[in-house]
Amino acid sequence: MASLLSSLFKNNSDDIFTIAFYNVENLFDTKDDPKTHDDDYTSGGKRRWGYKRYNDKVKKLTSVISQLGTKRSKNPPAIVGLVEVENSQVVQDLIRHKNLAKYHYDFVHYDSADERGIDVALLYNKQIFELLSSKTYPLYFDEGDGSRDYTRDVLRVTGNLKGERITILVNHWSSRRDGEEETKPKRIKAAELNTTIIEEIKAEDAAAKIIIMGDFNDDPTSESVKKHLVGTDFYNPMESLFAKGIGTLTYNKKWNLFDQIILSKNFLNSEPGKLHFKHAEVFNKKWLRIAKGKLKGSPFRTFIGPWYKGGFSDHFPVYAYLVKEKQRDL
Repeated sequence: MASLLSSLFKNNSDDIFTIAFYNVENLFDTKDDPKTHDDDYTSGGKRRWGYKRYNDKVKKLTSVISQLGTKRSKNPPAIVGLVEVENSQVVQDLIRHKNLAKYHYDFVHYDSADERGIDVALLYNKQIFELLSSKTYPLYFDEGDGSRDYTRDVLRVTGNLKGERITILVNHWSSRRDGEEETKPKRIKAAELNTTIIEEIKAEDAAAKIIIMGDFNDDPTSESVKKHLVGTDFYNPMESLFAKGIGTLTYNKKWNLFDQIILSKNFLNSEPGKLHFKHAEVFNKKWLRIAKGKLKGSPFRTFIGPWYKGGFSDHFPVYAYLVKEKQRDL
């Protein structure tokens, strides 16, 4: 792998930028929000979620984020999509932690109508990425009894990454908790919402460069992703990783690759002065894995069932390198 990466990268690290995504597994603060179902994650709740456990999790997560892509890039990620954050305060705590404070991060976050109170967010390095605009798109499902089931919004962020305009969509689709087939229509609807947003973006700029990232709760080969999201205009580098048996989480001892970064195909064009996609990876270091037992090798998570383990997350993060090609001399 090292020799392969060396052959892929001929540019100086100043020209290489990392785009990352991380499901941070229930990053709740310790306070009760009466509007959401967060009671378990409070000091007096079932999970005994006090300051010590919370601060330890923030420390661990920021340590991971600070290392993503640094094998090739001069800095930690220019952009990091996050899911399972409770509110703006927990995101603020991440970027203010000493592991990240020196990297000039700011963030975009909106409260969603998700009943658990978990949202999506985007971190960005202000010295590399200039924020131009952001908005959210609600996602809900009409139930048979006439009620609505709300889930996480899709976050759209547009800005200039080293002078080049890009748009990022951050997703966290419905889980498979009630059965893969039973919940599949919800993930297909989420994919269709992304398609609608993409059409809106392209109506404003037909040549727009777009990155879709998220925890899709489906694999790269699943119908929702492969048929309803990627299509002919996008490239999913995670599909080849999945074909090699690489994943970001396990269920019943089987690897899934729910966490993905998908790029519009104009990122595949290597043009002077333009950003183009080079390589994608799952960040699955040994110290991020469970060391022993029946879950050996799986992501070292904060809780296994009701039992506190003090790990990082039940998902590995993913990241992709974008390279800015040098202008050729005339």
